[in-house]
Amino acid sequence: MKLRLDISEPTPKAWIEAVLADFPTFLQDHANNERKVSSVAMSFVAKYPDRVEIIDELIETAIEELEHFREAYQLMHKRGIKLTHEIEEDLYMKELIALARNGRDERFLDRLIIASLVECRGAERFKLVYEHIEDTEFKTFYHKLWASEAKHSEVYVKLALNYFSESIVYQRLKELTDAEAKIMLKQPFTAKMH
Repeated sequence: MKLRLDISEPTPKAWIEAVLADFPTFLQDHANNERKVSSVAMSFVAKYPDRVEIIDELIETAIEELEHFREAYQLMHKRGIKLTHEIEEDLYMKELIALARNGRDERFLDRLIIASLVECRGAERFKLVYEHIEDTEFKTFYHKLWASEAKHSEVYVKLALNYFSESIVYQRLKELTDAEAKIMLKQPFTAKMH
């Protein structure tokens, strides 16, 4: 059983160049994203309380994401970078979520796979940050986050396999992975996670 995702297209070099050119903005957006992904994990608990096989792992994932937010905030605070007052609309996420089908089971599966894809793309991008940034504190932080995000991408696939067959999960995973790459490539490359 395969849990590790393979993204269809790597993030272009223009993205890491934009991030390094305006790292404070990237940190603000990253912190905002950690808050959002924590709430995504908890939203599954709220929407699907009857799916008890996944609740403990989702709570653990939400806590880890909040810890990442705290660590990002502490690094920002240390450097005098403030959190943003408002969280801007994320067009990448909006387009991904629009791919989720209707129907309780179909939507549940699609949202799990989309969460996995977002974590996988995050892991790939954190790896780019730690490979390119010179600040040793940030290098260490993003190396740790890369490993954690890769693990989270596997968690959501594993959770889906509690309820759906491998053939159904992997077929939909392939479809949404290809769609995610197209969505990612059409986004402007700015100092933001997506």
